[in-house]
Amino acid sequence: MALVQPAASLLTQTRPKPRRGTYFIQTWGCQMNEEDSEQMSLYLEGLGFEPVDSIFEASVILLNTCSVRKKPEDKAFSVLGELVPLKKRDPKIILGVCGCMAQARADEIKRRAPHVDFVLGTGDLGELPNLVEQAIHERRFQKLVNLPDRKGTVVEDIPQRHLGRIPKLKAFVPIQYGCDKFCTFCIVPTTRGRERSRPISHVIEEVARMAEGGTKEVTLLGQTVNSYGKNLADGRSSFAELLWKLAEIPDLQRIRYTSPYPRDFTDELIETIRDCPKVMEHCHLPLQSGDDEVLGEMHRVYSIESFRGIVGKLRERVPGIAITTDIIVGFPGENDEQFENTMKVMEEMRFDGAFMFAYSIRPGTKAGDRTDQVHEQIKKERLHQLIALQNRITCEMHAGYIGKTVEVLVEGPSHKNPEMLKGYSRDFKMVHFPGNSARAGRVAAVDVIGSHLWGLSGSLSPSA
Repeated sequence: MALVQPAASLLTQTRPKPRRGTYFIQTWGCQMNEEDSEQMSLYLEGLGFEPVDSIFEASVILLNTCSVRKKPEDKAFSVLGELVPLKKRDPKIILGVCGCMAQARADEIKRRAPHVDFVLGTGDLGELPNLVEQAIHERRFQKLVNLPDRKGTVVEDIPQRHLGRIPKLKAFVPIQYGCDKFCTFCIVPTTRGRERSRPISHVIEEVARMAEGGTKEVTLLGQTVNSYGKNLADGRSSFAELLWKLAEIPDLQRIRYTSPYPRDFTDELIETIRDCPKVMEHCHLPLQSGDDEVLGEMHRVYSIESFRGIVGKLRERVPGIAITTDIIVGFPGENDEQFENTMKVMEEMRFDGAFMFAYSIRPGTKAGDRTDQVHEQIKKERLHQLIALQNRITCEMHAGYIGKTVEVLVEGPSHKNPEMLKGYSRDFKMVHFPGNSARAGRVAAVDVIGSHLWGLSGSLSPSA
């Protein structure tokens, strides 16, 4: 769960005093959801609302929800229940539910939480100001859950984060919305619509403005980010082309991206990762299962062999690249042998890290309708085995860094120990080392002297 915090310190004194009230956004889910919350913040601030730290101090409350798994949906409904007394005490409070759960379960939200003023889906984000205005003047439930019904449709009136916000050292930048893959376990095409790319000029302008304001690193977001540009109205552009154009921005130092789709991983992209100094040596490449039959049932249109080929090319052509992945265990019909195949592939691939999940039924998906669901206890046992295996591999991979020097973008003091600085290496390892907080925002060379499951520890290199 992420929280959209108010913009901090530097411009606080110059900000106008609240004109209309305050807002609070609570966010569950992926980086795209966090980015959507940033956009919603800009819309609300454009209406004259100011951010606050507590949900109990806000006159506008937005819950930005996730539907990838059942757990975040349960959390959202729980919070909605907790807000009933607040709305009873002050009926003027505006409560909106946004995001993927809003898109998929709008009618259920209205039924279970009649105190909600509006439900706003992912395809109508630009209508937030109108919904808030209507809620202020007319207490009538509103629902907007429209999605583009074709490829190539892009909402272009998105407020840019470089306007009206304090720059961040690191920022997410969406370059693509929706998905055309229709994996049988995934609800994203239903909640975010068909695949659409933002115009390349819009992305470049946004990143350039952010870099001028102090942003050093951007992470490009897309459900299948490396298929960017296939359906642009002004002509086809490849993802590799976009990376090279962004690398020309003088003040930008680092470019990351998530998540690419294995089938769309081209030699051109691999060569760009190798040859472009600003593109970081880290790739999060979702595998999902180590068994070809299960991959077929998932409608993942690649095989273990083709995936193995991509990983081999990346490691051969980009020495030292870190590769992480996603794995689902307990997919409907998965038997012991198929799970063991996943364990064998994980041992063989030796990923630097992995997001690992037990399959969660998503209503409206083909996998969710299957009758051969794996028992919850079996899913839990398989997940525990997989996590133990990957944790061992990750610790072994991290131990191999001891004695090496890594380049770290210093984010500032560690939350647990303010005498230690923290930051990520180029290959996405969290590194802690002693140093002065004045180094925040700068790149430092760090000699690695220790490792653990969650990252590395070190000291400033004498040459730093």
